[in-house]
Parts: sequence; C-alpha cells; structure tokens
Amino acid sequence: MERVTEKPTVVSAEAIEPMPTGTGNDVAVFPYLVFIEFLSALLISIVLLAWSLLIDAPLLSEANPGTTENPAKAPWYFVGLQELLVYFDPWIAGVAIPTLIIVALMAIPYLDTSKNAVGRYTWSERRLVTSHFLFGFALWWALIAIGQFLRGPNWQIYWPWESWTIQKSAEEQLWSFPWWVGLPAVAVYFGVGLALPRRRWPWLYEGLGRSRYLTVMALALLLYGVPIKIFLRLLLGVKYVLITPWFNI
Repeated sequence: MERVTEKPTVVSAEAIEPMPTGTGNDVAVFPYLVFIEFLSALLISIVLLAWSLLIDAPLLSEANPGTTENPAKAPWYFVGLQELLVYFDPWIAGVAIPTLIIVALMAIPYLDTSKNAVGRYTWSERRLVTSHFLFGFALWWALIAIGQFLRGPNWQIYWPWESWTIQKSAEEQLWSFPWWVGLPAVAVYFGVGLALPRRRWPWLYEGLGRSRYLTVMALALLLYGVPIKIFLRLLLGVKYVLITPWFNI
C-alpha cells in the first residue's frame, strides 16, 4: 500500500487580508482612559468626603407611631417614584413604569444592533440614540430633584424662597378629559408618533425593520408621554387624559 501524504497549503503574504488598524486617531485605553477615570473617581471621593465632614446628615427626631411626618418622603432614590404617584395611578407609577424602564434597558442590545461607532463614544455619529437616552436619564433625575427639594407639606410644591411654615392647601381643582376626547387624543398621539418618524427618517425604519421599529417607537412614545402628562397636570390641572373601567392615564 502506498502512503498518501497531503502537501501543506502555502498561502502567499499577498493573499492574507490585513487587520484593520484604525483611523490613525485612536488612543489606547490604558493608560490614557484608565488614568482619567482614576482621577475622576478620586475627585468624586474627595468631594463626598468633604461633604460628609462639613455638612451634618439631615436626621430627624425619634419616630412617633402616633404622628405622621408631613411630608413623608421615601429615600432619595425612591422619591422619583413617589413624585410619579402625583401624576399617575399607583400601579402605573409604582409597577408599570419601573418595569418598562428595566425591560427597555435590557432590550437595548437586541433593538439597537447597528455596528456604527462601536467603540467610539462620539455624539456626532449616534446623535439620535444618545439624545433619547440622555433625555430619559435627565427626566428621572428631574423627578428626584422635584420630590426631594420642592415638595413640602401636603406634598405641595414650595419654591426655594417659600417657607414651609405657611402650609398650602392640599385641595386641588383637577379635571379629566371625557373618554370621547381622551381616547382620540391618545390614538392620535401614538398614530402620529409611529408614522412621522418613518417619513422623517426613512432609514430608521429600513434599518430596524417593522417589529423592532414598532417596539422602539412605542417605548419612545411612552417615555415622552410622561413629561407631557406632568405638564398637563401642573399647567392645566388635568388629572387624567383617558378614563377607562380598567385603568386611568
């Protein structure tokens, strides 16, 4: 029997595709970025240490089961949820909205599959996506700031120059849209919100496809619906836009 041996395949250097080397403006993560992050963490630690040494913690008197504090506030990281209770039903503000936030953040890698600007944190290349994320992030901190610093007795808004000793009335003159006005208003809001971006940015629909486009736009419309409802409540005294036997918006 003859022994068959395979000849090794020889690949010329010209046939090997070179690895991408970047644009020429790349900067190494270490030590440049790591050094900046270390200095930022050190600076924040110094600020927090100085703050804790110079300013006393806002401790109150011993809790009395027979007396309810006015206003009774949650810890600062939950004050945003407590502020949402002013504008929405409790199950929407305390359950539905936080769940949608968590689910939407988990779904980002599956909804935004674009490879554009991967590894490059530039505003110019991801302006639309970055602006939406920053808007939601700023909205959450705005709710915390309002609830922590502006809400006084009876959960009324007190500006920094107003004294809490002069309590404002808890009674509010609120009104709601009738269902025959609220239902078309909500339908028009979502209908225009789904159709307009497709006409304004056709590449967005083509890049995402129907399912991902509908999911992204629905989440974006729900996000922008929160400040719209807040402004309607504060400026026009609107309690609910839509009243149904199952839920109120």
